[in-house]
Amino acid sequence: MVVLLLLIYAGLCVAVFKLLRAPVNQWTVTTAVVGAILIVGGILAGMNYNHPYTTNARLYFYTSPIVPIVSGPVVEVAAEANKPVRQGDLLFRIDPRPYQFIVDQKQAALAEARQSVKQLEASVRRAEAALGRVQAQQDLAQQTYDRQAELLQKQVVSQAALDAASRNLEAARQSVAGAEATLDSAQIAYASNIDGVNTTVARLEADLHAAEYNLAQTQVVAPTDGYIPQMLLRPGMSVSAATPTMVFVHSRDQVFVAAFPQTAIPRLQVGRPAEAAFAAAPGRVYAGRITVFADAIAAGQLQASGTIMDPASRVGSAGDVTVTIELGDDFAARQLPPGSVAKVAVYSDHWQPIAIVRRILLRMQSWLNYIG
Repeated sequence: MVVLLLLIYAGLCVAVFKLLRAPVNQWTVTTAVVGAILIVGGILAGMNYNHPYTTNARLYFYTSPIVPIVSGPVVEVAAEANKPVRQGDLLFRIDPRPYQFIVDQKQAALAEARQSVKQLEASVRRAEAALGRVQAQQDLAQQTYDRQAELLQKQVVSQAALDAASRNLEAARQSVAGAEATLDSAQIAYASNIDGVNTTVARLEADLHAAEYNLAQTQVVAPTDGYIPQMLLRPGMSVSAATPTMVFVHSRDQVFVAAFPQTAIPRLQVGRPAEAAFAAAPGRVYAGRITVFADAIAAGQLQASGTIMDPASRVGSAGDVTVTIELGDDFAARQLPPGSVAKVAVYSDHWQPIAIVRRILLRMQSWLNYIG
């Protein structure tokens, strides 16, 4: 920036001395030098404070490590490097056979458990029938005992007959108690459920769902629209759960961030107009506005640790303040590669005539991108 201003000033001096034939002597040369210091210095001071400028700006993008949930050998790699994929498209597939076997086992166990539930229901019905049968026998034994007791009073039967009827009645009562216990046990086993589902069936259903989930995870798909910048995975390689296999670049939600020195903070406000000149787009300047002003500077962050913070370790850099800039629709149509760097200027309402110089210098720097 300083070089460009000096070159412009030098060009004006050459025009004055050559075209206007101004005399070249110690007074005119001294005046030109002092003028360079005052004019260029003043313009730089006014621009740098009122219309901040930075070369530290970048188009950031989001990435995600593709981490399989299950382990096994890779049988198919569907994605290709730098080829766009849509959300849900297959990236690669792990051998599903071991997980299919587990699903089959869980399905068989679940079918067996459901059949067992029917058997428990039948056991309850049998226990109810048995209880009704012994209760009828108890009623008959009670009637026999009552009749024998009445006949004994009339001295028609002996005491032995009444004793036999009493023993039969007691045996019938014991049978009823046993049948009731059997029915209670059958009802408890049948009634053991969660939300109307037998507990064993519910547990096996959960196991089956987990097995089906693991089977589905053998197909690793794209989390969003994007692409794989490097595809090193090949069929036959083994992958492990929780181990990254590749990096996925998300096509959406790119963010353009510029970092400014802290002296520019008074002029960095949300809504301020800004312009960006990307090295990847020579000769072009894109307009935008500040949408987010970071409320914190990274150099000042503190985290809990087992050591005492040493302030001397942070003396080297004061830290920059970052802003997020939303560029116009013409930039969105350009499709610059993620990670592209740029030079950015932000314009305030102060010293607006100097903003014209800043705009001109930014465009000159954009033109210089043609020659690297």
